[in-house]
Amino acid sequence: MSPVSFGAAARILAERDPVIARLVAEAGPPRLSRPTESHFGTLVRAIVYQQLAGRAAAAIHGRLIAAVGGNVLPEPLLALTDEQMRAVGLSRNKMASLRDLAAKVLDGTVVLSPHGLARESDDEIITRLSAVRGIGPWTAEMFLIFRLRRLDVWPVGDLGVRRGYGLAWQVPEPTARELKPLGEPFRPYRSVAAWYCWRAAELYAGAADSALTRLTGLARPGCRSASCSRTRRCRGCLVRGRRRSAWSRRTAGRPSSPSGC
Repeated sequence: MSPVSFGAAARILAERDPVIARLVAEAGPPRLSRPTESHFGTLVRAIVYQQLAGRAAAAIHGRLIAAVGGNVLPEPLLALTDEQMRAVGLSRNKMASLRDLAAKVLDGTVVLSPHGLARESDDEIITRLSAVRGIGPWTAEMFLIFRLRRLDVWPVGDLGVRRGYGLAWQVPEPTARELKPLGEPFRPYRSVAAWYCWRAAELYAGAADSALTRLTGLARPGCRSASCSRTRRCRGCLVRGRRRSAWSRRTAGRPSSPSGC
């Protein structure tokens, strides 16, 4: 039996839920880019991009790729010296994370072969990836959704999903704990429901287009503040979020054009 596509899953959910039906009508079918990197390369990019503005992260990532001669594999990465890694702009923590990822791929802790991944459940993959320094559940979940095309992932720790759910279903923004059971009606296609939550945040609150929905991989451009992350908003983002929430109440039902954060 052929696996269900994201588009087919969206149509199934639209028949179940009128909110998903409205989002499908407004945003169209889910769009995911065709992968251009290896699984290992995708995870390397995710680590490099963490907590950095998109342009700075892209520059560092580009220099790292050049340093390994375009050969993004564990062995060339481990062969880089501290001086070479610092020269491309990597922090000490990211150097340690990249080396830990490479070592765990080589020793089999992290399985990235297509055959091996096909035999593992979502939870097994999350557990293995989360064993790597600098990779947590969120990065593992994004890898499952956007790289492996797993259909039933529900990233409750993602602020964009929580915000989009509240806006789309017109309820107060749920906490991670509150969001978890709210995904049950969307099984076994919770990844698709999450995609539409991200789109709802963009459409209804003027949130910046995320790289998740603009198909550029795991790393998302975000606030430039070092105190802002995917699970904690800085003061500036909280203020802007309150302004957008007030705006959305005044213009309920009228989607906005995405704007930068």
